[in-house]
Amino acid sequence: MAKQRVPPTPNNFHLWFKYSLGASSDLKRTIDILISNKRKFDAATNQDLFATYIGSQGTEAVVVHEVSQQLHGVVDSAKQFLTTAIDDNRTQMQAIGDVAGQAKTGFDSKVLIENLVSELARATARAVNLEANFKEKSRELDAIRESLSKSEERARTDTLTGLPNRRALEEFFRVAQITAMEKDEPLSVLLIDIDHFKKFNDNFGHGVGDQVLRLVAKSLRDLVRGDDLPARYGGEELIAVLPCADLATCQGIAERIRRTIAECQFTRRSTGEVLPQITVSIGVGQFRLGEAMADLIDRCDRALYMAKKIGRNRVVTEVEVERKQLAS
Repeated sequence: MAKQRVPPTPNNFHLWFKYSLGASSDLKRTIDILISNKRKFDAATNQDLFATYIGSQGTEAVVVHEVSQQLHGVVDSAKQFLTTAIDDNRTQMQAIGDVAGQAKTGFDSKVLIENLVSELARATARAVNLEANFKEKSRELDAIRESLSKSEERARTDTLTGLPNRRALEEFFRVAQITAMEKDEPLSVLLIDIDHFKKFNDNFGHGVGDQVLRLVAKSLRDLVRGDDLPARYGGEELIAVLPCADLATCQGIAERIRRTIAECQFTRRSTGEVLPQITVSIGVGQFRLGEAMADLIDRCDRALYMAKKIGRNRVVTEVEVERKQLAS
């Protein structure tokens, strides 16, 4: 920490102690890459690292603990059933052995057959009961698995748009960032804002506004590539992370999204009323080696602001923003 000039705060100590232990391969790889690229560990970077690798683990730990408790209960029951089955099998073999011993001593054959049939019937009943118990525990395991899957999906999904949320966005970007740096591949982001959305909400109500936001989100989802991540960033802002896409590629996709939405005709679901044209402004930026997600999004946001300022319903890249700054 002293070598990298990391401030000695409790959160930073927690993070770097975990790094030094090698407890998280993702954390170690991220910090090693940042060090190799001579990245400064300023307050924003340290906060981003802590939030990504430490801060979100409390809730996850509770979920893991609860699921672990449920699984332990099911496994303990299964072990008990297995122990009972072994004991029952041992008892059955002993009983059949006794019947065989009786046969050797000239015991009445009719009684022998009745005893044998009785033991087999008991064995069959035990087997049926055991199978039923195992099926029940199997259903419980399936229910736990489904519940865990749904909980994870809900935790990563925005309820209004159905797009991934900020948590899913941060996780995806972290992996994409590491891959981009390791493989020297481009990585770009586009940030979308619906034009005059507040005015639209005021005129038509939040219910219609939510409908428009869902439709714009659907357009975003449909128009990005299969390996890209569309997500809700906040309010009326949507975002997409595009691995292996340089600035020009991302700009082309953003332009296709902008044009598609501008050409759509939106109607009020309850009345069929045709609504005014919906347009979006989009800011585009490309990842720079070692930077935090917040820095890249900040450049996209500045490009988005410029798109709004010069007329809306357009795509602006970070390069255009830089050119304007140099010219002024």
